[in-house]
Amino acid sequence: MADSEDHLELGAASVIHDTELHLPHHAIIRPVWQQPWAFAFAGLLIFALIATLSYGWKQGYRFSIASGVNVAIGPPPPVEPFLLKKISMNAARETNTAVPFVKGPFPAAEPFRMAADFSDVERAVDCLAANIFYEAGNEAVEGQMAVAQVVLNRMRHPAYPKTVCGVVFQGEERRTGCQFSFTCDGSMRRQPNPIVWERLRGMARSMLFGTVYAPVGLATHYHTDWVVPAWSAKLDKLRAERTHLFFRWTGYWGTPKAFTGKHPGMEPAIPKMAILSTAHRTADTNIAEIMAGLTPEGAIIPDGANTTGPIAEIITPVTADERVKNSFFLQVETSSEPAMLVDLATTTCKGRDYCKVMVWVDPYLMPMSAEMNETQRTAIVFSYLRNKQQGFEKALWNCALFPRPDKRQCMKRPAPPAPAPLAKPDAKPDMKAIEQPPQ
Repeated sequence: MADSEDHLELGAASVIHDTELHLPHHAIIRPVWQQPWAFAFAGLLIFALIATLSYGWKQGYRFSIASGVNVAIGPPPPVEPFLLKKISMNAARETNTAVPFVKGPFPAAEPFRMAADFSDVERAVDCLAANIFYEAGNEAVEGQMAVAQVVLNRMRHPAYPKTVCGVVFQGEERRTGCQFSFTCDGSMRRQPNPIVWERLRGMARSMLFGTVYAPVGLATHYHTDWVVPAWSAKLDKLRAERTHLFFRWTGYWGTPKAFTGKHPGMEPAIPKMAILSTAHRTADTNIAEIMAGLTPEGAIIPDGANTTGPIAEIITPVTADERVKNSFFLQVETSSEPAMLVDLATTTCKGRDYCKVMVWVDPYLMPMSAEMNETQRTAIVFSYLRNKQQGFEKALWNCALFPRPDKRQCMKRPAPPAPAPLAKPDAKPDMKAIEQPPQ
């Protein structure tokens, strides 16, 4: 038994004191931290990690993992220009419908509260109001707030400028590079009615000081359902607001952690906004030059034309596409003044040789396209048509809602079909006609 115990003790000693057994060096597996090369490798790893974290921290591209370490994830995705695929309206709607919505629920944006001087706040309010008017002027309140929310979401995202006006007018100096088409296609020649403008300014101010339109979440993109932008297939489809579809970035860049941008407290003065906003005017602002520099949407400027003069003098044939493009559907309240409807139409049509405006009081009866059914047509409460080439301009009201002193200003409603005459109670049936056999 003693021999066995001695043997066990020797075995234990052979594991602990391997050098006493004269084992070759390659048979000894030392821990990694005892390897000479490990220190150099670990040093390189630490240096690379510090350098990467430093770069990511400076750029603001950080991703917090479970351990609490901020790891750089690279630059944000590029902002692509608004280029459309060349397909028909119907094909676009079919394509858009085929793209599924991402499964919710998804987080809403955090409330934004602007901290800036009065003049900077006013510039931001007017830029956001202009975006609402030109991008969603025909939409219901929900659609208008959704569009405004996208602007605020972009401002907080590292892929976009950090000011409201910077986001709205990003790329406006390039006709095909602007993010919002009204900033570079001449639409700003059409200016809002003062009553409409103040209402939209109130909405913009509300959203700049805490109001959030939660249904669109962290959407940074949108488009109408009758077009297909090149970028739409790359993003998460979140929501539809009537004719607008809203999207967010995929992956990390569509999560709340990515929206870390801070407003600098200053807003740039945008020269084009000077035609709408006194807050954007400077000592050298020339409204006439700004208006002359805005090319009307879809206008064809002939070679050699004097583009420094009033662009409105350039006359182009009214094609079917131009008729659709220059037709506007608007919605008003039944309490609106009849004369205000004319101001609304002429302001909407400002700078256009051909223009048609149709107005409804019921937003649910407003058509989604130029094609409308008889119910939608008879629900029109005001119409305005201008054709300068023919010297024609006319406005008509639904005088049941908006009485006019001159009956010639009233719309002619189609007469309802006459009811079938009722038979007299004492009338007797024509027995001969009933008894006569068929020929």
